[in-house]
This record gives sequence, C-alpha cells and structure tokens, in this order.
Amino acid sequence: MMAFKDMREFIDALEKRGWLKRIQTEVDPILEIAEITDRVSKMPGGGYALLFENVKGYDIPVITNMMGSFERMSLALGVNDLDDIAKEIEQMMELPKPGSGLMDKLKALPKLAEIASFMPKTVKKAPCQEVVITDNPDINQFPVLKTWPQDAGRFITLPLVFSRDPVSGKRNCGMYRMQVYDGQTTGMHWHKHKGGAEHHRKGKEAKEPGNRIMEVAVAIGADPAVIYSATAPLPPDIDEMMFAGFLRKQSVEMVKCVTVDLEVPANAEIVLEGYVDLDELRTEGPFGDHTGYYSLADLYPVFHIKAITHRKNPIYPATLVGKPPQEDAYIGKATERIFLPLMKVMLPEIVDVNMPIEGGFHNCVIVSIRKRYPYHARKVMSGLWGMGLMMLAKMIIVVDEDVNVHDYAEVAWRVFHNIDARRDVMFVDGPTDDLDHASQLPHITSKMGIDATKKWESEGFTREWPDDIVMDEETKKMVDRKWKSYGIEED
Repeated sequence: MMAFKDMREFIDALEKRGWLKRIQTEVDPILEIAEITDRVSKMPGGGYALLFENVKGYDIPVITNMMGSFERMSLALGVNDLDDIAKEIEQMMELPKPGSGLMDKLKALPKLAEIASFMPKTVKKAPCQEVVITDNPDINQFPVLKTWPQDAGRFITLPLVFSRDPVSGKRNCGMYRMQVYDGQTTGMHWHKHKGGAEHHRKGKEAKEPGNRIMEVAVAIGADPAVIYSATAPLPPDIDEMMFAGFLRKQSVEMVKCVTVDLEVPANAEIVLEGYVDLDELRTEGPFGDHTGYYSLADLYPVFHIKAITHRKNPIYPATLVGKPPQEDAYIGKATERIFLPLMKVMLPEIVDVNMPIEGGFHNCVIVSIRKRYPYHARKVMSGLWGMGLMMLAKMIIVVDEDVNVHDYAEVAWRVFHNIDARRDVMFVDGPTDDLDHASQLPHITSKMGIDATKKWESEGFTREWPDDIVMDEETKKMVDRKWKSYGIEED
C-alpha cells in the first residue's frame, strides 16, 4: 500500500471503504462528541471513524476514532495485517554481524539503502504554514474537546509534541495530552519516563538562570503513520520521524517552524509553536483517562504559545480515552505486534506476547516462552521489567510455549490450575505509570509475576506433572468421519 500524504488522504481512503461516517447534525464539542464517539467505538469491530462537519460554535470539522479498528489501524500503517510490520523488522535485523563475510555484506546493501531512504527530509514550503498567526495566537479558535464530565477543561488529545535534547540536540516526538488553560497556554502532561520529560530534566541541569526556556512545537493532524509513531516506545536513539518513514515506506517531509528552532511534519493540519518555562509548574487535570478512571490533578509544565500556523480550512483530530475498548486499544495492539521482534532480540525464549486491552497495555502482560531451565519464567519476568517502558507492567503472566496467549480462556485455565501461590507468585517493587491511581505511593508500585508454566522436578516439584486431557487422534478422525450420521446440528 502507498503512504498517505496527509490525514486528508487517509480520511478519503476510509470513506471509499465505507469505514467513515459524516455527521451533519450540529454537535457540541463539550461532551456530546465524546458520548457519540464512545458509543461508536464500543460497536462490534470498533464501529466507524466519525467526521463531525457541524460543530457548535466553529466552522472547523472534527474527526474522531480514525484508527479505532484493526482494519483502520492496518490501513493507517500500510499493511494487511499488523504482524506484517513485525516480519519486516525481523528482516531488517538480519543485517550482517561484525566479522561476517563479504557476500553477507553485499546482500545487506539494499537493506541499508532502504533504511537510509526512511530519513525525514526538509522542505521550504508546507501546507501547515498556509496561514501564519504570530499576533495574539489563540488556541480557542479550534474545537478542542471536553470529553468527560469531571475533566478539568478541554484537552488536546492527539498532539505530536516536538522537543530537542538540550545536550545532544536530538529530536524527540511524543504524544502528551495538553489541557487548555487559555488562548495562549496549555498544560504539558509528559510523564517522568517519557522523552519530553527527559529533555525537561536535562534542560534544568544545563541551562543557566535567566535562560530557562525550552522550545517546543506541537503538530496536530499529520498522516496516520506519523501520528502512530509519536506513541511508539522506541529506543532513545531512534528518531520517531525516521520510524514513521519506515512504516510509510517514504520519507516524512518536515518544515522549519516560523518562530522556534524545530521542524514539524509539513502536511500537518495545525502547528502550535512556543516554549516551556523550565521553572514553571501548574495544576493539570483531572482527566478521564485510558484506565477508565480519572487521573488525578498534579503539577506539570506549562506550554506557552507564541505562534499558530495551519492549513486553510483545517480539520481538527481528536481521540477519546476512557473505559476500553476505545481507539487507543487498536493503537496499543499495533505496538504489541510491531515491537515483539525487539523483545525477542533481548529475550529470544519469548514465543508470543499479549498485552490485554483491559489492562491498558502496561498493567498486564501475558507471555509464552520456550522454557529450558529451572525458574526460567522468573528470568523472563525480570528481563521484561528491565526493558524500557515494560518497567511499568504491574503484572506479568508467563505460560508455556504451546499456550495461545491471545485465548483468555486458555490462559485463565493454566493460571487457575498450574500455580501454587506461595511457590509461583513473585513480588517486586518498581516504577509505575503516572496514571496509576492504585499504587501505595506516586510513581512507585508493587508488581506481581505469575509463573503458570508446568513445574519440573528441578524446580522443587516432587510429584509427576499430569498430562493435559487430549483425545487420541484415531478416535477424533473416526468421529469426524461419522459426524453427520449422529444428527447433531451445528450453528
């Protein structure tokens, strides 16, 4: 599939496939759009993408639930199946090792050339700068949504937040919600474990008093591969825009901002340019979050808007989070499938992984392994907790390689029947997500690992582990042959 040039091309593709509904009835950006989106996102298969063309008080349309199904998520990333991306990554990782022969290196040249072609490129003119506002920019000109009754206000929920490492100069793009305080200021809800917060910390350490400003640019409404890449848990040295180029098989076009020394996707709908004062914090929240609970109010940095640029007749995109399933469920499932090969590089015994939607993707991880030695499951638990943002997982369940981790009934059967709680449950303390409302202390929690694998004598199991109940093949084939003669109707 070809890359989408921008969000508008993606919207057109959704409509051609019958996956988008245009809503022409007047709708209120305060709660009403969210209620409609919530009902649709919980339809079988994720419902439809929704384009609200008549938003009360605005002449700018709003789109929600763009990537809220497996089909739409796959289309967004240009594949028929999300596992196809994982296969591509595995092929990319087959580059020659140090000391390999000449032929191996020659065979890798096309791959290296392809990787180089994914790097973003800079353009001088861009649709996102068709309109430039530097005199009294006002974010309230856009239909920013309030999504739940106890939210502290309106929140920008699909922002691509660009910042630069004050020491190395490397770019980061993350997705951090932004509470609108007034026309020129918003919250900047970057969590302690994310790239933007790391730039903030480094800036406070590196900058002298009187120069405590960090430039930030926010793009809203890019092509879907770029939007997804802002959410991806990439290693620190991998540029999100390069990763987006890999996903879309075409470089992302970037343009230099008008008032800050940062680049943003040239085909974005809206760009906010400004800065974060490194010494300024303000109460942000509460906000109805993807855990299904309101995240509590807390102190976060403040983003000051110096300029707004946008396309003529922009479209404002938003996502809704709350009790699953919502659009973020499918974004999270894409991450699960795409990053499985990278997990296997660090822990090659892993067969498959499932991060249940109900767990918000970081509260529960189910993993199957090729068990080869005593306490192997505990080694995998510890390895996962030490792997990037997997450190936030509150519960890890380990099963044998023949267990389908995506079949909750089978996983439950193994867990309920295979464990001795004192022997097979492990507790550790560690960091947790900023949104964890249940932890004893902010940012710190107890984590549980459950070893639901079959136990061996070398693990202290002194009895014989029983066999699974399985009918013999000869009887199964005989019944298959005679099935119709039994007169048992099947739906």
